[in-house]
Amino acid sequence: MDKKISIILSTYNEAPFIVQTINEILNNIKNVEIILVDDSSSDGTLEKVKNIGNPNIKIFSRKFRGLASAFLLGLINSSGDIVGWVDSNMKSAAAKLPEMIDQLNNNEIVLLSRYVEGGDDKRDKLRSFASRFLNWIYQLTLSKEIKDYTSGMFVMKRDVLLVAIPNCFGHGEFFVEFIYKTHKRGVKIYELPFIQPPDLEKRSKTASSLLHFIHLGFHYMGVIFHARTRRN
Repeated sequence: MDKKISIILSTYNEAPFIVQTINEILNNIKNVEIILVDDSSSDGTLEKVKNIGNPNIKIFSRKFRGLASAFLLGLINSSGDIVGWVDSNMKSAAAKLPEMIDQLNNNEIVLLSRYVEGGDDKRDKLRSFASRFLNWIYQLTLSKEIKDYTSGMFVMKRDVLLVAIPNCFGHGEFFVEFIYKTHKRGVKIYELPFIQPPDLEKRSKTASSLLHFIHLGFHYMGVIFHARTRRN
């Protein structure tokens, strides 16, 4: 029997992209369920998803926003032997899922990575520079063996949760701590090269201004303290 796959998607106003991403998953992965957590989209995202009419899509609609808590809600409601998470507006990342799942034959976590050979980041200069700078800091202070701490797009064997549980706080910074903690505890992690395409949207939902971007950066830096001091 094929292992069941659970893919978590978090959405906030993703109407232009969500159907393509979901179809990419449904058309290329067998025995898959999609857990979609929507944070009060106002652009018809939920309507587009419901119109797909696939019973393998579980929809959870919330009245507040939060990427980390959306992932946690999706994880709690997943039932797969393999659990994954990709950006809901990135069809190119969803297209990598079959290859990522195949790599789990020899690994426990497979992470899309922009900073291994064959990967790249084609976003605007500010976001690309900030991402490279943060990853440089993480490599200096956590481990040089992980090249892309902030990708956030991955698949893992469910049994990884017996080794480490993500502390889902904040935005995507929780993933930095989770990937470091699993690495430190001997989980076998493989970084699959990925070229992140230019931004499809002119403005980032998570860093809509330079000040907000800097503020978010401080939160990501705080992960170093949490990662090094938490025991659980």
